[in-house]
Amino acid sequence: TTKIPDITVMEAVCDGEEPEVVTQACLLSEFSEKGEARALINSLPDIHHDPVSREATIEKFVVIMDRYQEQPHLLDPHLEWMLNILLEMIRNEKSPPLMVHLCFKFLYIISKVRGYKIFMQLFPHEVSDVLPVLDLLCRQDPKDTETWETRYILLLWLSMTCLIPFDLSRLDGHLSTDPGLNRESIMDRILAVAKSFLRVSDKSRDAASVLVSKFVTRPDVKLKRLGDFLDWCLTTISQTSEITMEGTVTLDGALQSLVSLQFTLVSIKPEPDESPTVLQCLNQKRIAESNQATLRKLGVKVVQRLGLTFLKPRLAKWRYQRGSRSLAVNLAQSSVTGSVEATKTDLESVSQEEDYDIPEDVENIIEQLLVGLKDKETIVRWSSAKGIGRVTGRLPKQLADEVVESVLECFSFQETDNAWHGGCLAFAELGRRGLLLPSRLSDVVPLIIRALTYDEKRGACSLGSNVRDAACYVCWAFARAYEPSELKPYVNQIASALVIATVFDRNITCRKAASVNILSPQGTFPHGIDIVTAADYFTVGNVNNCYLTISVYIAGFEEYTKSLIDHLVHMKVNHWDGVIRELATKALHNLTAQAPEYMANTVLPQLLPMATGMDLHRRHGAILACAEITHALYEIATQKNRLHPDPVIAFLHPDLVFSCLFFSVCGLIEKLSLSKMPFKDDPVITGWQWLIDDSLKNLHLFSSGARRGIQDSALSALAALCRQYYQVEPGVANVEMQDQLVSQYLSALMSPEVLTRCGCALALGSLPPFMIRGKLQKVRLHNVSLAQVSESQTEARRDAATAMSQVCVAVGVCAQGSPDRVLCEGNIRPVYEALLGCMNDYSMDSRGDVGAWVRAAAMSSLMDVTLLVVASAPELLSSDLVQRMMCCLVQQAAEKIDRYRAHAGTVFLRLLHSTDPAVPHVPHREELLSIFPPETGNSLNWNAASQAFPHITQLLRLHQYQYHTLLGLTVSVGGLTESTVRYSSQSLFEYLKGIQQDATVLQQFGDTLLCIFRDNLRNDRVSVPLLKMVDQILANGCFELFTSEESHPFCVELLALCKEEIKKSKDVQKLLSFCGMVQFKGDVRQKVLVQLLMLLCHPFPVIRKTTASQVYEMFLTYDDVIDDEQVLADVMASLSDTNCDIATVRTHRNQLCDWLGLPRPILVTKVTHLGN
Repeated sequence: TTKIPDITVMEAVCDGEEPEVVTQACLLSEFSEKGEARALINSLPDIHHDPVSREATIEKFVVIMDRYQEQPHLLDPHLEWMLNILLEMIRNEKSPPLMVHLCFKFLYIISKVRGYKIFMQLFPHEVSDVLPVLDLLCRQDPKDTETWETRYILLLWLSMTCLIPFDLSRLDGHLSTDPGLNRESIMDRILAVAKSFLRVSDKSRDAASVLVSKFVTRPDVKLKRLGDFLDWCLTTISQTSEITMEGTVTLDGALQSLVSLQFTLVSIKPEPDESPTVLQCLNQKRIAESNQATLRKLGVKVVQRLGLTFLKPRLAKWRYQRGSRSLAVNLAQSSVTGSVEATKTDLESVSQEEDYDIPEDVENIIEQLLVGLKDKETIVRWSSAKGIGRVTGRLPKQLADEVVESVLECFSFQETDNAWHGGCLAFAELGRRGLLLPSRLSDVVPLIIRALTYDEKRGACSLGSNVRDAACYVCWAFARAYEPSELKPYVNQIASALVIATVFDRNITCRKAASVNILSPQGTFPHGIDIVTAADYFTVGNVNNCYLTISVYIAGFEEYTKSLIDHLVHMKVNHWDGVIRELATKALHNLTAQAPEYMANTVLPQLLPMATGMDLHRRHGAILACAEITHALYEIATQKNRLHPDPVIAFLHPDLVFSCLFFSVCGLIEKLSLSKMPFKDDPVITGWQWLIDDSLKNLHLFSSGARRGIQDSALSALAALCRQYYQVEPGVANVEMQDQLVSQYLSALMSPEVLTRCGCALALGSLPPFMIRGKLQKVRLHNVSLAQVSESQTEARRDAATAMSQVCVAVGVCAQGSPDRVLCEGNIRPVYEALLGCMNDYSMDSRGDVGAWVRAAAMSSLMDVTLLVVASAPELLSSDLVQRMMCCLVQQAAEKIDRYRAHAGTVFLRLLHSTDPAVPHVPHREELLSIFPPETGNSLNWNAASQAFPHITQLLRLHQYQYHTLLGLTVSVGGLTESTVRYSSQSLFEYLKGIQQDATVLQQFGDTLLCIFRDNLRNDRVSVPLLKMVDQILANGCFELFTSEESHPFCVELLALCKEEIKKSKDVQKLLSFCGMVQFKGDVRQKVLVQLLMLLCHPFPVIRKTTASQVYEMFLTYDDVIDDEQVLADVMASLSDTNCDIATVRTHRNQLCDWLGLPRPILVTKVTHLGN
């Protein structure tokens, strides 16, 4: 393990008060693992020969170094000693090649983190280093995939050594005068090496391009070899095809070398003589049309650098300057206003009459860069944008303005999102360099504001997040490039657009980028400080918080209120993502309080036509928005003691619902009902009721993903509709509607469509109390019948169990009340019987254990009903009901599925720890509280098998819980999930080892085990894992008390149950359950051996083979079964060599019987009786 680095804690203290916010960030303060890194490096000579140790050391070093990827400068004080240690090992002549390669691998890991540009400067670069490094590099195999790090580092090292300030011909000695030596010069050797590595497919190709840029630009090499090298590059590009992978790699290397070479030449001195030739070669090769994004990016890089060679290096005197880029100059100014004048003075040093000589090729270059702005890959667009900025900086003002005009064309209606993204990047580069003059801001700012909300639907998703992110970058660049006075006419527009992006953008990256930009203009945005405090970089990470909380705070500033609302109405209510549509409608609900008149008079009239349009997304969002705004206006009117908001009634005619979507219209019905709209006794209520009923009865017609949402929305609407329009007076139902609804839903419980039964069962559960009173017996009886296991569909049983508790909670409890009106003594037992019956639902289908849905619903319902009864009439709970309930919960808490075990454990502890008042008649309450004290309710993680089973197995010592606890443990110990099996069996064995000395307790455990076996005979869900568990118990010697006595009753009955279980069975796990019982003595052992030997002749080959293997292992484990060593050897040899062919295996089996002194099994012939 590595040491955790120091963490710097940053505290924000406002006005000297206590810090309101404390933010912790993983900011490393130093290279705290330097000791461990040194130890790992020094251990290389000892571990390089061991593959396991070598890989472990590399992995540890990578973990340490990767921690500093974001703060690599912390490594700077330690780079030198790490490099020296590794180079010393490399230079040691005794170091084997494997260790040398390992050292280079470590050097690569360091350079990857710190960056090669910084790291390569530390390499020794004396004259004496040139030949050794070159010779070592020449000995490397470019095709060796295991040592590419060695070649990469050597190329970087050679790049530094070739910078020696001496003519390389001095290193050749007497090469030119000795005719007997046929050797290449150092210069030619280095060029040959560089060319060879420019063709490889690994990382060393990048290092080779660095070598080219450093080496070819030396004065002596440039004079003698630059032309030849450029010819080689151009020949390679023109003659290589990109169809093959090898050709693509070669083109990549040649273009990389051109890029780095051109960059260096442009930095030193332009070389325009070769530029037209290079440009012509690229045009003929059509690199811009390549399918490889990397090649297109490199082509753009070469083109932009060629453009710089055609133009003189100059600082455009027409560019916009905001202050000086020199801190010393800024500090020397007498005032802030003097900075601009100082800049102008600096620019006057450039000759005012200097003429521009623009070659024709520059136009071609700019055209290619503009085309690159529309490329489909971001890396190409980004490189093109930087090229536009660099080339434009050397153009005269008029031509530069034409470039800006061309970039503006990227934002036309017919352009794709790629063009918009490239245009934003180009404007950011132009603005950052002062090449976009303030006179052009009136054209650019509106486009950037549109880009901040750019969202183009494409199929089931949308494009444009990269455009919006780039638009935020443009705002960032403009804020730093222009004086506040220049941006003042546009600041409100930009501020509104950035605020909208901050709180309403779907993409978290865009929200964070916009949030950062709010503070960029140095306080020029209205209320910028307040907004950025509420919507900081981390707060906007939660989209729900942005829509529902932050937006309300920002809308409190009148400059942003209407713009936020308008954006939601025009852009988000019809969004393609349903989650965003729903969040937008909830946000409109929250924002209504900020502008109620605007919502009623302007927004709602805009939404109503959208609610009846053809676009489903727009229609869905508009209906939900109408519902949310109506409800919000009602709440505002209620606060102001107005009965109804008049403007709403004028626009919300309820007839519109019949042409709209089910989900959104049900939501609208709910909100209109909650808003107490005056539609009582209006015919439209009948239509609303029909719509809700139709939604519940036709759930099977909807997609599986939409069903739950439609069902929940319809149930909520039903409850709200009943409360508002079906009461004659408070608490008294409209008898006609009560009879109609209850009868309708009860009859629908008999529907052949399962989802109809589910929906109507839940509808009965969602009815208000006044709609159920007087009908409780009918509702309860139908739900009880629906919850029976005889119901074929699991979903219906699940929802019936849920509906039962909902109905009981709705009507309440009264011990002496009427069974038709409340939960009382006359109807409580059937409710509990039905729910306890659901706890035994273990139905299986192709989806797995679907009965778990019913069990989970039953557990929740039992908890709700029990807590309700305990709070009002605890005397209704009998001891037998409580005991059965607690035992069923214990069983579920001991089973194998983590999710349902956690649910059962939570319900169990909730009932156990209930104290106001306590649940009566809980068996062993005091012992349970000692095992599960109240504080475990929050600390115990039932999902974790390692925490749950040590607690649950302690219930085995409580008599009334032992059966159900062991039954639940059986399916866990004998299950398939490795972690569940390990921890459950470990806890069980610890309990069994603790009772080995108590014969009575162990006998009681054995009797309980046999009882479970008898009750679940031929029930594979329990019997198969039980046989596995018994085998593990026997293997761990937990039943030695029984095995030491011949023919112990436990052993005899266990054997009898096993024989009954495997009768006519083909399950290998069942058939092999006898192996562990061979440790029983007396007649039991003889019967076990006979049964196993009979399995050696089973008709199925897999059972014969598995039996032979298991019996072989059995004799190895239990060496007391055969006393004679010679007989044991013969038996083992026979079992290992036996041919499992049925024709010969019986002879071997009979031989085994003779050796073991057992009677040979007699083959019984089946007799068929033929009748008349």
